[in-house]
Amino acid sequence: MTSDVLGEAYRVETIELPPDDEGSVVATLVTLPAPRPSGRAVLHVHGFADYFFHTEYAEWWAGRGYTFYALDLRKYGRSLRPHQTPNYVADLREHFPELDLAWWRITERDRHSEVLVSAHSTGGLTLPLWVNQRRHPQLTGMVLNSPWFDMHGGGWLRSPAGRVMLEQLGARRPRRVIPRTVNGLYARSLHREHEGEWDFDLTLKPMESYLVHAGWLRAVRRGHAELHAGLDVPCPTLVLSSGRGSQPLEMGEDVHSSDIVLDVEQIRRWASSLGRHVTSIAIDGAVHDVVLSRPAVRARVYDVLDRWVAAWVERPALDGSVQEEDQQRGHADEDDEAAQHAGGQSAAH
Repeated sequence: MTSDVLGEAYRVETIELPPDDEGSVVATLVTLPAPRPSGRAVLHVHGFADYFFHTEYAEWWAGRGYTFYALDLRKYGRSLRPHQTPNYVADLREHFPELDLAWWRITERDRHSEVLVSAHSTGGLTLPLWVNQRRHPQLTGMVLNSPWFDMHGGGWLRSPAGRVMLEQLGARRPRRVIPRTVNGLYARSLHREHEGEWDFDLTLKPMESYLVHAGWLRAVRRGHAELHAGLDVPCPTLVLSSGRGSQPLEMGEDVHSSDIVLDVEQIRRWASSLGRHVTSIAIDGAVHDVVLSRPAVRARVYDVLDRWVAAWVERPALDGSVQEEDQQRGHADEDDEAAQHAGGQSAAH
């Protein structure tokens, strides 16, 4: 591993994957070690037209004792190669191999026994599908930040006719570009050289996003259908979203205080489809990537995260340890009593 562009504290490694029809394929794992290792870790996955640059989020977890791992999926961010169609897969399960290999590094190579997973936007759809299928015993919780649970826009996009049309188009012409308008307001509201406070590489997270292809969108809609049918994620899950959505046409307050990318009502509608233990919380004033919101709003996000992790991830583990210690103490007491009883019998004989 070598130092990452985010700084000396961050380590980066390339994960080699089998080639696909475009050629060689890699994923990239970025690691921020915890200053006080605890056996706990976080694995984070980004969204569409995105990559990992969220140092504040990583450092929050590291400060809590979690080694933080962020995976740039194939054809995204650090993993995008010149011969590749940016962000393109024909099936969301194409990302499962890099998730598997990242998980192996975290749990087997690096020996973390408690791992929480985290994801944003499109990653917030891919990750639950993977978690639901793999069901790893080291998994302790899942945090989804504005996950993409359904289409944003007119109802016809979610209609049976719309699904059939996209299914056919995606199968016949998977590289067909789907026309859409991206005004760049969201990226401008985040980047420090425009109206935001964050520094990220505009070649990896472009102002106008990337092209959307029919085959990729078909894969997303299939993922939506699987979610809507109901998953059984085997861990406590926190779903965070903005308090409201909007569709502004120019820079203004709505851009900085609402989700202008996804339909927040659809996020909240489908959150319960993840499994049996789901907490869904709307954060007033948050943007699409809630941990990139304004400072006061971010403080509320981290407060919610702190309380949820303490209650549903860390406290159960602590209770389990205490219970195990009590059981061991109980067995020891029983052994002492048995020894005393045996000793008494020996003396009597």
